[in-house]
Parts: sequence; C-alpha cells; structure tokens
Amino acid sequence: MRFPRRSVLMGSGAALCALLALSLRFAFSDDEPSEGANANATVFVQQIALRKGTLPQTTSAYGTVQADTSARSTLMAPLAARVGAVYVHLGQEVASGAPLLQLVPTPPTATTYAQAVSALKVASDALNRTQQLLDEHLATRQQLADAQKAESDARAALAALKTQGASGPTALHAPFHAIVTALSVSTNAIVTEGAALLELAPPRNLVLQAGVPPALASSIRAGNAAQVTPVGGTQSYAGRVTLRGAIVDPTSGLVPVQISLPPGVFFPGQTVEAAITTGAVEGYVVPHSAILVDDNGDPYVVQTQKMVAKSVHVQVLGGHDDQNVIQGPLDASAPVVVEGNHQLQDGMKVRLTQTAETDQGDKSDKDKDTDAH
Repeated sequence: MRFPRRSVLMGSGAALCALLALSLRFAFSDDEPSEGANANATVFVQQIALRKGTLPQTTSAYGTVQADTSARSTLMAPLAARVGAVYVHLGQEVASGAPLLQLVPTPPTATTYAQAVSALKVASDALNRTQQLLDEHLATRQQLADAQKAESDARAALAALKTQGASGPTALHAPFHAIVTALSVSTNAIVTEGAALLELAPPRNLVLQAGVPPALASSIRAGNAAQVTPVGGTQSYAGRVTLRGAIVDPTSGLVPVQISLPPGVFFPGQTVEAAITTGAVEGYVVPHSAILVDDNGDPYVVQTQKMVAKSVHVQVLGGHDDQNVIQGPLDASAPVVVEGNHQLQDGMKVRLTQTAETDQGDKSDKDKDTDAH
C-alpha cells in the first residue's frame, strides 16, 4: 500500500519542477529586448527623397489697422460754440461734402458778432463823413486814408466771424470721401475755439501699425514684402513695409513698423498679423512632420538606408508654412521618414505603407512609359 503512495509523491514533485521551469521562462521573457530585437522589428512608414532648396526667412509682427498719419484730417472748432447736432457715427463712411455736425454760436460769440456788425456800421459812416469833409476841403487826405483803413479792418473782422460761423447755426461738411475714425463730441456739448471735434481718414489710405522686438528689427527694411492676415482669418494679402522705426516705443517696448495694405479689405482698428520677408535661408527642405525632438530637446530626423532606420541630429535654420530648412550630417541619397518616424529606433527595419508603395509604383510606371517613348 505504501508503494502507490510513494509514486504519487514522485509525480507531484515532477509537476512542481515543470511549473517552476515554466515560471522562469515567462520571467526571462519580460526582460528588455536586446539590441538585436530592433533588427527584427518592422514599422510601416512614409518617406520622401531628401532635396535641397530655399525658403523665405520671415519675421512676425502684430498690430492694428489705422489710417496713415499723413492722410488723417482733424476737424477743429473754428470758434467757441455749442454742438447743435451730430450727423455721423464713429466708423461711418461719408461722402465728400456730407454734413458732419452743426455748431451753434454761444452767447459770448453771438455778442462778439453783433459788436463786429456795429463796428462796421460806425466805420462806414465815419468813412462817408470824412469823404464829404474832404470834398468841402475840411479834412485832409490822411484823415480819409485812416477812415478807409478803419472801415476795411471792421469789414474783415466781420467777414472772419461769418466764416467761422458766428452769424448763426453752421454745418461742417466732409472735405473728402472719408471714414470717421474719431468722434470727440456729442450733442449740446460746449466746445472752445480750436478743440478737436472729429478725425477723418481716406478709406484707401489704411496701413498696419505694428511692432517687432528690437532684436529682430535690424533685419527689417523699408520695401520688404509682407503677407498680412487678419487675426482669426485664413486668407493672406500682400503688403509692403513702408517704415521701420529707429526708436523703441516706451509703451510697448517694440520698434514700430508700418506696412501698406490693399484697399477695401481691412477695417480701421482690426488686429492683423504680418509675416515680413527679410531674406532667404538655404539647406535641405523637409516637411515639419519629419522633424522630431529627443529627450534633451535636440531636433533630429530619421533617414532610411536599405530600409533600415537611422537617426540624424540636425539644425533647423528656418521655416515657412509647413516646411522647414535643416542642415546636419545627412546622407543626401537616403530618404527621410515623414510618417511613422515616432516609432523608429536605430536599426529598425521599415516598410512603406500601402499609399507610399502605390505612389512609388505609379512613379515607376510613368518612368517606364517615358523610357518606352
């Protein structure tokens, strides 16, 4: 009876050894893969041929659309008056000759005008009497000349007051086709002589008033081309630098830059971004997706040699849209991976995706047709 029991124990020991061996096998299988493991891995990628080229070097600037300073016109109060009516609104586009606002003389101004009318009447009467006395040989020609001058001065003073609007309510009109860019008064406001009432600007003389950091301003010159894009918009328009300041604005800490704008596209006060072309940068041109960054923050790309991946550290010289110019110890004959490169390590084998294989096949067919012809 003891023999069968001994056999059972022996069988249990064998099973225990088998389980131990199996556990050790799984434990070793969880270790880090060896360097040879990369050689057996295959990653599907898309790649392009490496090519040299040139991209524009640009500097970004932000600002607001304003009327060109040289084209602005400020209407000022010709005399002390009360604003009787305002016919326009801020930002309104008005035709040449359109009424802008009405000014009503204040009581002191009306009094001054009445005094000028009286002074002219007195001076005219004195001139007539002096002329009669001269005809009777009772006055000298010098007295007549003095009376004529007094009458002329009184007439000029009255005419000036009439021109200023002292004779009654006067409407101010737009001197040209314009946009109301500033409105400083409201109805019934009392304004003094020389006070700014409103500002006008021609709609075709709008510019972008922007600013750039001083470190970048030295590369900008008047005449540089620029692409201007409304903030939040997608379409860009051509502009040109008309002025690059030579001083830092103490308010913003930026160097002012003025850029011309196409007419009829932008609105005063609109925020716009400008990409100013300051030169060109030359090197290998690759899509932005081809550039990766390692753990140290250094950029690199992945090239393939005989369908095997190899990382190459590069310098990014510049960029435009979704393209970048790079330089480094690159193999000009080796393609650059643009999709799937995040999964690659040195030594990994790659395989082209179906799209890339199809494109390559189409290219081969075209080459064959070309050779046949």
